[in-house]
Amino acid sequence: MKNLFAGLVVAALVAGPVAAQEAVITYDTDQSFDDVIFGLENAILDEGLVVDHISHTGDMLERTRADLGSDVVLFEQADIYSFCSAQLSREVMEADPMNIVYCPYHIFVMVRPESPDTTTVGFRSFPEGEMKKIEALLDGIARSAVGLE
Repeated sequence: MKNLFAGLVVAALVAGPVAAQEAVITYDTDQSFDDVIFGLENAILDEGLVVDHISHTGDMLERTRADLGSDVVLFEQADIYSFCSAQLSREVMEADPMNIVYCPYHIFVMVRPESPDTTTVGFRSFPEGEMKKIEALLDGIARSAVGLE
């Protein structure tokens, strides 16, 4: 039991810095939040994918702000779209079953209060290897959402 605990502590210490190094790929536009959301939903559907879930993160953070004793408005609007590709997910997980950690895939759309005329769409980058296929998929979807493709 002692060795198991020590192993978990070492794993947590190693995983922490890796997670902190993840990069985020973003695209800014002067399009409205609603227009970018519309573009994102269409881009996801155009890839033959289905949105699994939409997290209304901005609404949740604003709704709970006062209860948590904060006066900081983080977002004017912010949603996270979750979806998956059965074909690509199988491909990357056959290469390495631990790639399950990245599924489902997420793209966020946000408007910050300090730049209300700028809508940002983005996603996290993925490690070298098979997961770059997923990154390319997300990049194409994000770019399409703001009219760059």
